[in-house]
This record gives sequence, structure tokens and C-alpha cells, in this order.
Amino acid sequence: MHITLEGQGIVLRPLQYSDADALLHAAADGELWNLTVTVVPSASTVDSYLKKALDGREAGTVLPFVIVLKETGEVIGSTRFWKIDPLNRKLEIGSSWISARFQKTFVNTEAKYLMLRHAFEVLDCVRVQFTTDENNQKSRNAILRLGAQQEGIVRHERIMPDGRKRNSVRFSIIDDEWPQVRQNLEQKLAGYERR
Repeated sequence: MHITLEGQGIVLRPLQYSDADALLHAAADGELWNLTVTVVPSASTVDSYLKKALDGREAGTVLPFVIVLKETGEVIGSTRFWKIDPLNRKLEIGSSWISARFQKTFVNTEAKYLMLRHAFEVLDCVRVQFTTDENNQKSRNAILRLGAQQEGIVRHERIMPDGRKRNSVRFSIIDDEWPQVRQNLEQKLAGYERR
């Protein structure tokens, strides 16, 4: 399945192998591959990063996107639906990263709004979850600002590229909460300046 989600300032379009150079350019803004709390592609890992994402799409469990600035067509990050479970009508939004100069702008809010709207209103999800590193306070705060509820900490949930055993914090938004979350996100988006 290939879908494109279009907002006022950004477009989420399907990730492709041909996006390798654009992803590296986006990640260079802030040298994001040096982050130890998430996985961002570097020159030495971009091929495996793309293969894992696109293999997941072929298997039907992942829908990976590049985040494109509508005004210029520049790729400024990546995000994905994954852990897609149609039977239980749930999925996770994750593997999200954005070029340093677009962090703390409208970009993350609009990307999550587009994805949540698609999940709840098109895919008819009853649950959307988010998972982040226990040590990633910036991400934890951003997820809470979306309106998600923290559910708990999953200990040693994954092994990070540096070998660290990561504890992850799990958050969710459920279908009953979506109307209020949607209204709050739309208000936030109306207040942002797009540059």
C-alpha cells in the first residue's frame, strides 16, 4: 500500500530507495545520526535503513514516509506507521526524525496530525501507540503535547545500535479520545507560523 498524506505545509509521501541522498542531507542538519536515543540514517547505515523500512512495507506491517516541505520540495525527515495490526485495528507511529532547523516548528505537529487523522478516520483504528526511549525527554514531551496518554515503561524493550538495552516508554491515543485530540491539534496548527 502506498499512500500520500498532504497538509498545509508538508507532504508525507512514500519512502523510496532513491531518497537515500535526500535523507542523508536532512539528517546532516544537526548530525542526527549521532543521537543515541533513536535511529537516524548515516552514510554507512542508509542502505540498511531503507531496506528494513521497504521490506516492512512489502510485508504489510510498515508504511514509511519521507517528510517533504511543501513550499520547496525539500526532504526534511522521515516517519512511519508500523506494527500495523488490521485485525485488532491498531498501529504505532514511530521512527520519526526531523532536520534540526525544523524541530519545534509546525512540522512534527502537522505530520502527527495527518497520520493520526488517517489512522482513525481512514484505517478505522481503535488505538494508535507511540514508543520512545526512556532517556529521550524531548520526544516524551512532544508525544504528551499531542494529547497521548503515557501507559508505562517497557523494560529492555530493544537493543540499540550501540548495544545499550533500552527501556521504552509507551503512550497511546484511543478512538474515544481522537475527537478532542484532533480539535487540540487543529488549534495548535492554526497558531503556527509556516516559513
